[in-house]
Amino acid sequence: MLILLLGLILFLGTHSIRVVADDWRANQIAAYGEIPWKAAYSVLSLLGLVIAIYGYGLTRVDAIWVWTPPTWTAHLMALVMIPAFILLFAAYGPANRIRNAIGHPMLLAVALWALAHLMANGRLGDLVFFGAFLAWAGVTFVSARERDRRQATTPAEPKRLGDAWAIVGGLIGYIIFALFLHVPITGVPAHL
Repeated sequence: MLILLLGLILFLGTHSIRVVADDWRANQIAAYGEIPWKAAYSVLSLLGLVIAIYGYGLTRVDAIWVWTPPTWTAHLMALVMIPAFILLFAAYGPANRIRNAIGHPMLLAVALWALAHLMANGRLGDLVFFGAFLAWAGVTFVSARERDRRQATTPAEPKRLGDAWAIVGGLIGYIIFALFLHVPITGVPAHL
């Protein structure tokens, strides 16, 4: 569990700097430059993610069960992952109505992913891993929306291509991940 916690602290900690120390972040970028900042941020984030995933895998070896989820929760999880993928694609595609309506769809995608996996997994390691991501996504979403309000951020004009990218790309991404990538990454088949 300690390795999982260290990985989560490193990964989610680096991803929380803008929430807890935005001025410090801006000072570091001003002092060292944007490229060195992004390089250090990326290295620490990747290292934290690898450690967290490794630690999560270790918690599954001698799992401490908190509850046994009903079988149907695995199917509900698969269903919830469809809008999570659409939100993820909306965050990184051309301007679209989903991003304009939500503001930060990637954070909502992470929250849905974490919540869906919390429903369908009952081990202590699951609670810590997915619970940490759910809490982080919630706090960061609120912070990002508040920052947008303070800065009077205006969303880009949505395009039909952006809407199509989010929906079609999200569906294709979901299918590819569920059928071909879930097992190599997690060691567990996706429930479709």
